[in-house]
Amino acid sequence: MGRPVKSCHCYFRKNKVATALVKFMELITETNSLDAACREALSAPFVTVDTEFLRENTYRPELCLIQFATPDSVYLVDPLAQDLDLSSFYDLLSASAVVKVFHAARQDVEIFYSLNETIPDPLFDTQIAAMACGMGDSIGYDTIVKRLLGANIDKSFRVSNWSHRPLSDRQMRYAAQDVSHLREVYLHLKKELERLDRLHWLTEEAAVLTDPGSYRAEPQDAWRRLKLRPSVRKKLGVLIEVAAWREQEAQARNVPRGRVLKDDALYDIVGQAPKTEQGLEKMRFLPRGFAKSGASQSLIEAIHRGLERPKEDLPPLPELKPNGAVDGAIVDLLKVLLKLQCERHGVAQKLVASTADLEKIAAGQTESIPALEGWRKTVYGSYALDLLQGKTSLVVENGRVITKNGAD
Repeated sequence: MGRPVKSCHCYFRKNKVATALVKFMELITETNSLDAACREALSAPFVTVDTEFLRENTYRPELCLIQFATPDSVYLVDPLAQDLDLSSFYDLLSASAVVKVFHAARQDVEIFYSLNETIPDPLFDTQIAAMACGMGDSIGYDTIVKRLLGANIDKSFRVSNWSHRPLSDRQMRYAAQDVSHLREVYLHLKKELERLDRLHWLTEEAAVLTDPGSYRAEPQDAWRRLKLRPSVRKKLGVLIEVAAWREQEAQARNVPRGRVLKDDALYDIVGQAPKTEQGLEKMRFLPRGFAKSGASQSLIEAIHRGLERPKEDLPPLPELKPNGAVDGAIVDLLKVLLKLQCERHGVAQKLVASTADLEKIAAGQTESIPALEGWRKTVYGSYALDLLQGKTSLVVENGRVITKNGAD
């Protein structure tokens, strides 16, 4: 049954702000205890959630611990416990009346989706919220806790073997502090976003995090995650097929993609497109003996499929300017404008636009660019378009860079 930890209030005795953050904590190893905890959580306005997992040696992350907290209690759920049924927890994640609060939610959500096709909704990501409040790019959880609560996070168990049982008291303390502090962080950031009238920004961001398409690892789309973009259409076909082959192999064997084929080897294969076992033997980055392995034949078949794909079945090649790259000076101007607008609005630059966004905007693209949509367009995108069209300029005035309308 669940094991209450009575001394949990001592876990944070060194942090004056956080001494009362944990009123009750329970380690859950049985289904009836989990069901009771989730029934309690369903009556709360929000729960904070975190996970501990391992993924160094597998394709799919191995879930080792789930932490969630209500305003009054902290629960540590052991998914490795024999016969533990997580159904009530997944129901909690789906409950529309309870906000699920995470910090940097994507990996946690990916795990729940891969295990049960469950996506927490509604969802509040404190890392995104902190960026929307101007606290910096991709700000870490320990930094937020220190800044907002004056508390120090024990980092010693950040890299730990969470699959080993029994869990130590120190591991449980580490796990508990993540979700206990997160409650106060959430309340603070929510209040600040309300003051700034930016809660709707989080709603837009959550739409991406709660989209199942964000977590489906479709083999035929695996090439999109890679940096390589061939300029020859036949090589694009090989890239698509070889990346798909690697993804399927990794899924079937439940090993990391790099254990099947490293990126350097994949790029080498796309460039040379070897059609035979002898051709594979000449590849520089393939492991010794790979060409004679059982996987080599299916890889050769993938290469042939890529070479034989009809042009009409291939996605369009990236549009490049005549010199093969966008004008770097224009990108630099857009970066200056981004910094200026983000400072004006008190929001992290990384949340508003990526370098890839700026390069696309500089090249004249306007479709499917996040920086030109939603709240980002209001903060930055419309100014960027005006700058490119000569309607706005950047000038130095009184020692500061400012924007100036063409009519000024």
